[in-house]
Amino acid sequence: MPSNKRPVTTTILTTLLLSLMSLGAVPCRAQATPASNDDANAIGPGGSKVSVASDSLAIAQPTNSDPADPVPPKAGATGADDAWHFAVSPYLWFPGVHGTASGPNGNGLGFRASPSDLLSNFRFGLMGAVEASHKRLITSIDMMWIRLEDDKSRPLPPALGQGVISANIKATEFLLTPKIGFRLINEEKIKIDALTGFRFWHFGESLNFNPSALGLNFNGSQNFVDPVVGGRIQLVLSPKIVVNILGDVGGWDTGSQLEYQWAGLLGYRIKPALTLQAGYRYLDVNYKGSRGVIFDATTAGVVFGATLNLK
Repeated sequence: MPSNKRPVTTTILTTLLLSLMSLGAVPCRAQATPASNDDANAIGPGGSKVSVASDSLAIAQPTNSDPADPVPPKAGATGADDAWHFAVSPYLWFPGVHGTASGPNGNGLGFRASPSDLLSNFRFGLMGAVEASHKRLITSIDMMWIRLEDDKSRPLPPALGQGVISANIKATEFLLTPKIGFRLINEEKIKIDALTGFRFWHFGESLNFNPSALGLNFNGSQNFVDPVVGGRIQLVLSPKIVVNILGDVGGWDTGSQLEYQWAGLLGYRIKPALTLQAGYRYLDVNYKGSRGVIFDATTAGVVFGATLNLK
């Protein structure tokens, strides 16, 4: 009679093996096989792909699928600059001047003075500019105040007798130019600004003779305001070298008939907040007052200055 011991043993082993596999104690062939790329991007419920990632930071990082989600900043990037910035630029202008001038009585003369002539008669002066900017908004004030003085003595004409006549002349010039503008181009290598404002002019003259009995003494002043429009271009040639080109034009029979200026400055950054500058400035004005005063002059020469960024 054939023995039933082997079939019974086989049946018991098969049942035990199936039980262990159902409890996960023994991995099946399919479980031992690594998941393929297709498995990692399998289609999950609802038809969307299920993303499998081993890095928890990658899961926490926001995505850009929704336009309303903020874009994470790059490493080292800063947010938008929302602060006000201020700069102070003292300077010294060493110009020469030439032109024509006439008074209320119609008497006129031409004049010319070199930079050394003006410097030898220079008594006091203040020159400088202040600028404040916020994003693309720019405001600035440029101011120049100089005082010149000279003394001359000449022998009296024989018809007036013996002696010496002396003359003392004092001249004051004050310019104030506030402007407001907008930065049209704000790139790393080039910046272009459009500016508008006005320029206030003051001329003061005092001419005194000794002896005063000659009746030649004179004191007067002229004040007028011109609207001006202009612009400025800044070129960054290197981290240390900066070129500024600026100019404006105005008047149009409001205060003067016409006035215009231009300047070119070469700057060298010795520190991030300090730039030394040197260049050339040209200013021309043609003024005709209501009382017959005419002043047509050109002032031009080299200029030296510095710009200090306060914030």
